[in-house]
Amino acid sequence: MAEATDTMGIIYQNLKDAGCDEQTTKKCMVFAQNGNMGAMLPFLEKYRSELLGTIRLEQKQIDCLDYLIYKIQKKNI
Repeated sequence: MAEATDTMGIIYQNLKDAGCDEQTTKKCMVFAQNGNMGAMLPFLEKYRSELLGTIRLEQKQIDCLDYLIYKIQKKNI
């Protein structure tokens, strides 16, 4: 784990914890090392959007299962 004063270590660890792939992590780290933190934002926002899409898809799947469970429990299927 990165020390609280190790900015590059903190950024790297956060990217890994967020599940960023190696390519995204490398690009972001280059921006960070060059002091161009703002250039990271499009990559992070794109990844965040992809994660939200995954969550929405999985929530829809859970909703479908919940409906099926409900119908079975009520013996309406």
